[in-house]
Amino acid sequence: MAEPEFTATGVRIGKRMRSLTRAGKVRISDGRVELLNSYGSEIDSAPVQAVRASKPWFAPEDRATADLNGNRYLLTLGEQDPAPGEPGPPAARRFIEAVRRAAGRGT
Repeated sequence: MAEPEFTATGVRIGKRMRSLTRAGKVRISDGRVELLNSYGSEIDSAPVQAVRASKPWFAPEDRATADLNGNRYLLTLGEQDPAPGEPGPPAARRFIEAVRRAAGRGT
């Protein structure tokens, strides 16, 4: 199994107004985007070419949306990248860039 292209832990994952997990994990690996709950169980996954990631309008900088399999998820990542060696999720813009790069759409 190849090294993941992007991994974020401690991510709040929600669907509409419902929170699915407050300590989830987002991973881009082997051409798939995976949303995992705090226990490591899969919430949803899809091929990276079928995923649309964007920044919602009028939302704080730490939020991103991801459309997987017809479902829209709101991801709350970090506002800024954590300092090297410090725990915490990477910035939402890094997730969006990673999805676009993995899908071959550029940045």
